Amino acid sequence: METNVEATTPMQMKNQGFKVWWQLLRPHTLTAGFVPVTIGTALALQDGEFNVLLFLAMLIASLLIQAATNMFNEYYDYVRGLDNENSVGIGGAIVRDGVKPKTVLTIALSFFGIATLLGVYICMESSWWIAVIGLVCMLIAYLYTGGPYPIAYTPFGEIVSGLFMGLIIILLSFYIQTGTVTLESIVLSVPISILVGAIMLSNNIRDLDGDKENGRKTVAILIGRKNAVFLLATMFTFSFAWIAGLAIMNISSYWLLLVILSAPKAYKAVTGFRGKTKPIEMMPAMKATAQTNTIFGFLLTIGIVVSTFI
Repeated sequence: METNVEATTPMQMKNQGFKVWWQLLRPHTLTAGFVPVTIGTALALQDGEFNVLLFLAMLIASLLIQAATNMFNEYYDYVRGLDNENSVGIGGAIVRDGVKPKTVLTIALSFFGIATLLGVYICMESSWWIAVIGLVCMLIAYLYTGGPYPIAYTPFGEIVSGLFMGLIIILLSFYIQTGTVTLESIVLSVPISILVGAIMLSNNIRDLDGDKENGRKTVAILIGRKNAVFLLATMFTFSFAWIAGLAIMNISSYWLLLVILSAPKAYKAVTGFRGKTKPIEMMPAMKATAQTNTIFGFLLTIGIVVSTFI
């Protein structure tokens, strides 16, 4: 029997206004798209290089790829029957709001197309090797929830997302401005990579029970909820300690210690998960995790820029 992925029910025929489409982008995850670009560009500015058009092209392309990844997740979760009208979170536009699956898939592919065009411009202004890396990034974005063996269903989701949306995006953003990669650009990408992975981990902690029922093997499932929350706290702690260590060893400026101001959000995220078992109860903690990445990245960028001119 074939499954008709275009079918909708009366319950699904709801408002399809701006809010629905905005939620389809899963805005709380878009921080993983713009934070690495701003940090990589700020580091380039520190080296005396800054091309505003390259920055904007890289920023928009990164955001489009992240948004497309979210839409692939929306589409394939629906196709595999993982989403329903009672699913918790801002996902589920297909099952709750009647957005056609084909529409979601088409928009995701369109975002990839626009990102590709921006990538051509970036390559023309820097190096065509960027095209190879960019294509790999888009392939990983698709395979994260698409294909026969989705990365998000394995214990490697946090590592892969952190690597590609953290380290690689920072280095690409730095390279297209400067034409090189430095030790500082590499070491400063580490905490951001970890915090991007933390966003994915928080999502998996919230969805642990449902994912387990559907046969996923995420880190949160393998080590259990309590240990997953401890792992999240460890990731936050390591990120702050890493920046402190770079400052103490004079590898980076003490201005980068501004990131400590984001610690309250990290604390809120961890305490928000502790003792919670219902997905709806963990939504504030998920939001705080994404906000930690945003504020940490914003403060890190400020620290880099201030240290450049002082």
